[in-house]
Amino acid sequence: MAPDSTRRSEKSRRAIYDAALALVTEIGYPRTTIEGIAARAGVGKQTIYRWWSSKADVLLEAFIDLSAQAAEAAERPEVIGEQATYEIPDTGDLEADLKLVLRSTVDELLDPKFEAPSRALAAEGVVNEQVGREFVGKLLEPQLQLYVKRLRAAQEQGAVRTDVDPRVALELFVSPLAQRWLQYTGPITYEYTDKLVEYALYGLAPR
Repeated sequence: MAPDSTRRSEKSRRAIYDAALALVTEIGYPRTTIEGIAARAGVGKQTIYRWWSSKADVLLEAFIDLSAQAAEAAERPEVIGEQATYEIPDTGDLEADLKLVLRSTVDELLDPKFEAPSRALAAEGVVNEQVGREFVGKLLEPQLQLYVKRLRAAQEQGAVRTDVDPRVALELFVSPLAQRWLQYTGPITYEYTDKLVEYALYGLAPR
């Protein structure tokens, strides 16, 4: 029987994903190279260049795959674009639902297997516009659109003003969390994200 080239290719691709994520975690993004990824994965570097043009492309695809696996493990994935991602629950209680999903985000941001590649891609995206746009388009924006969907449902339920732009509103709690995580301006905790939701929904003025 002839060898199955499809299975062999998938095995190599999976080994490359694992190698890229492992190396970025162990030695950092700047020291990670295509040659290092190839050696760790047990493939020739020409195999990598046949599928990707740079180490940033490899890492981005590997991280998208990692996120998809996490969503599948949660047994409630929604497929959007090239990945499976979480569906924000709709229990009818917007505050509780947002607090729940942001607490899950805290868990992911503090998970070493997610943190190192996330930081690497975020940092590279600042100085490499193409990587930044791909990171936003393929990974970040599909996740943000889940918030848009949930906030629009809340508008239909009368829990959010109809004149509110959901895409702007979600940044009231998502963006501060991202900034604190990226710049180490404070601890990332459930208490912190709960407060972000409360401040975003109810404002700062006394009532």
